[in-house]
Amino acid sequence: MNQVSWWRGAVIYQIYPRSLMDSNGDGVGDLQGIIAKLDYIASLNVDAIWISPFFKSPMKDFGYDISDYRAIDPLFGTMADFDELIAKAHSLDIKVVIDQVLSHTSSQHQWFVESRQDKLNPMQDWYVWADPKEDGTPPNNWLAIFGGCAWEWEPRRQQYYLHNFLTSQPDLNFHNADVRAAVLDNVKFWLDKGVDGFRLDAITFCYHDEQLRDNPAKPADMRQGRGFSEDNPYAYQYHFYNNTRPQTVSFIEDLRQLIDQYPGVVTLGEVSSEDSLATMAEYTQGNGRLHMAYSFELLTDDFSPQYIRQTVEALEQSIGDGWPCWAIGNHDVQRVASRWGKGAFNGDMAKMLNALLCSLRGSVCSYQGEELGLTEVEIGYEQLQDPFGIAFWPMFKGRDGCRTPMPWTNQAQFAGFSDTSPWLPVCDKHLPLAVEQQEGDADSILNCYRQLLAWRQQHPTLITGDIKFIEANDKVLLFERRTADDRILVGFNFSVQPQTLTLKEIKVKALLSGHGLPKARWVNSEVQFDSYGCFFASLV
Repeated sequence: MNQVSWWRGAVIYQIYPRSLMDSNGDGVGDLQGIIAKLDYIASLNVDAIWISPFFKSPMKDFGYDISDYRAIDPLFGTMADFDELIAKAHSLDIKVVIDQVLSHTSSQHQWFVESRQDKLNPMQDWYVWADPKEDGTPPNNWLAIFGGCAWEWEPRRQQYYLHNFLTSQPDLNFHNADVRAAVLDNVKFWLDKGVDGFRLDAITFCYHDEQLRDNPAKPADMRQGRGFSEDNPYAYQYHFYNNTRPQTVSFIEDLRQLIDQYPGVVTLGEVSSEDSLATMAEYTQGNGRLHMAYSFELLTDDFSPQYIRQTVEALEQSIGDGWPCWAIGNHDVQRVASRWGKGAFNGDMAKMLNALLCSLRGSVCSYQGEELGLTEVEIGYEQLQDPFGIAFWPMFKGRDGCRTPMPWTNQAQFAGFSDTSPWLPVCDKHLPLAVEQQEGDADSILNCYRQLLAWRQQHPTLITGDIKFIEANDKVLLFERRTADDRILVGFNFSVQPQTLTLKEIKVKALLSGHGLPKARWVNSEVQFDSYGCFFASLV
């Protein structure tokens, strides 16, 4: 694979560092824990790792509130640990992608500490400050994702500051050229450390409307998406003025100019907007913007062949020469085995979902534990850590259920993650799915994942080919991946019940085997799917 374009079709394994492996017995995963598990990750046949934030932080939002962009939080280790991590990953031919949270900082960042003091200091305009209305209320109706008003009063300045997330996560003022320059300089620091890419958190939130116009109300039947519903007033608005402002594209282009000075480094944007697919297309067009972007379109509760087809086709129609990245799980949403499995765990379904994700056109973000088929964990209120869940309990239980420690062994005492009580509880239901348990079973979800990714690497059409969907029944997703000299028919049974499709116009040259997935057969112009069966065939 061309080293400059290694990311096209790559499988990127997301590491949530708090929960991968604890190396020092404090109950929290760390960089040395990641290093200890890099051989395991390499055995999965993934191309890269994406590590969620490990920078210095008060951990109000578990690292997504950064107080020093150039320092490792002692909870995770040292800069020497990170250098060792980079070196070992590269020795295993694994690329390293790190999170960059550019739109906001922690309220403990030195920039904000200075900015909030008064209206005359050198950083007085580095954050989004606004005067109150005549009656003392906030300047407009903008809401924060984590609940309530997006404005917080600062008595020292007699002004409000903007926070799209927690009150302890003030938004930077990207209209200020000095802010943009400082942000890019922080990115350059990590480029010089040798990272291979950046996952850009909340990239659509960088700019705000300078006129501070009110967001319009959203009709009741439109209040959905990204987990927001009637229980969160954030869903009551169209976020036109505090999200996805037109100036963001110009900043992305400046960022890309910096990135292009380091061949092979990739940018992956997290897109959350009123029309995420259109924003993904806009942010990845041409050679001067993001290399790729992903949204929450497949991180929803919607699960059907029709929904997957509709979502992918809508992006394909708009993305032009852009490149998508797909994810069905991450650290912010309920685990896919539970979310799409509707609570009924099925190992064959877990295998099928991993195969589906790795067969779409685009790159892949695969969240730690998806290779094991991990399910969502029920966390009691007294054990909650996530401020989002604490604020919205019991209507929304937060994100802790997908962040529990990786089960490495089936030992009830902390599952090999740590030798002390971990920051979130280990789930007893995860013990039979532990890595140690699955290693010895040739037919396990884990070994199927390994086999699938190794097999996929032998079929470049599945990595870079175009995609075209084919009509099927309401239980089967069917599409073709095509390059100039190869065509592969791909099918997935979304049902526990066997399915049969008659495809008289399709001419199959050979059934492709060796992927280790639940089976499907080609018999007399029929595809016969077993429960959650997966079908791959080369076409004439």
